[in-house]
Amino acid sequence: MSNLPKCPKCGSEYTYEDGNIFVCPECAHEWSKEAVTESSDDVRVIKDAHGNVLQDGDSVTVIKDLKVKGSSLVVKVGTKVKNIRLVDGDHNIDCKIDGIGPMKLKSEFVKKA
Repeated sequence: MSNLPKCPKCGSEYTYEDGNIFVCPECAHEWSKEAVTESSDDVRVIKDAHGNVLQDGDSVTVIKDLKVKGSSLVVKVGTKVKNIRLVDGDHNIDCKIDGIGPMKLKSEFVKKA
């Protein structure tokens, strides 16, 4: 088995070395060997719409009306959401909104309260 790192873009295991860079054959992403050593202790940083760093347990305010998929409900501008949890993925905030229930939000649609 190879000791090469997985692709940081798509997570593919089939990376290979080409000189002093790594290449992913699945998504064609290229990165340097120095980038691997620097990002090995990577910490997830999620920022709100204004660039403030969010943490678990923060309170945020919704900055745009958000339609709830699959229902006629709408999360209105100014809705305050308490005690958020940060998760990996496209919708990186997991929370519970009063009157609506559990929901996942994108950090680009909230600001830190």
